[in-house]
Amino acid sequence: MTARPSLTFERRCWDAGETTVVGVDEVGRGAWAGPLTVGAVVVSPHGRVNGIRDSKELRSEVREQLFQRIDDWARAWSVGHATAAECDELGMTDALRLATRRALELLPAEPDRVLLDGKFNFVDWRPSRALVEGDRRCLSIAAASIMAKVVRDRIMTTLAGDFPPYGFESNKGYPAPVHRAALASHGPCAIHRLSWSFTEALPDAEPVPSAAHCDVETALVTYSKAFAGPDTTLF
Repeated sequence: MTARPSLTFERRCWDAGETTVVGVDEVGRGAWAGPLTVGAVVVSPHGRVNGIRDSKELRSEVREQLFQRIDDWARAWSVGHATAAECDELGMTDALRLATRRALELLPAEPDRVLLDGKFNFVDWRPSRALVEGDRRCLSIAAASIMAKVVRDRIMTTLAGDFPPYGFESNKGYPAPVHRAALASHGPCAIHRLSWSFTEALPDAEPVPSAAHCDVETALVTYSKAFAGPDTTLF
């Protein structure tokens, strides 16, 4: 049976006097291209949005519907990113910290407590708690996973038009047959993570045709603002 996340952990925090409780989750860690994206959601203690689950358990059309409902219901939410180049430069752990810091800085209030998915508590600059299977057990973390997933998917779908060989509109930068075939034919493009091991197996290849946006970072900022509202940015 699919787990139903609850407000159990948030209520414990509220009862302890921690007013602003933020659920955090990431998407894009395993992708070969595109940003690492972190969602942060401050849920409301009043009302409820039915159907919130870990984003991986939901169909894309359901995520899109929940995205709007969470936007209407949550006290606040934001999304932060680390670009592919930053993932290369920093490594995934520090890139995850960077994207999370950016997401938290965009919230209108400083968190009293951050709840995040997993065993590893990488939020060492705020009061925080890591929850194993938090995206299945904790409502704010599950909501954060949906907001991050929808925003990142929208960005990758739009960037697909700039880098057509890779099929980013369908694979969102994850390894898939079309993506792998394009890499073998063209090599990586400007939003690929060049430090990853998949690049070692690539033969000499013709470069990808010039993208419509030569300044990829500017394009990502534009798309992020368009898809996640004026209070979200990459940088």
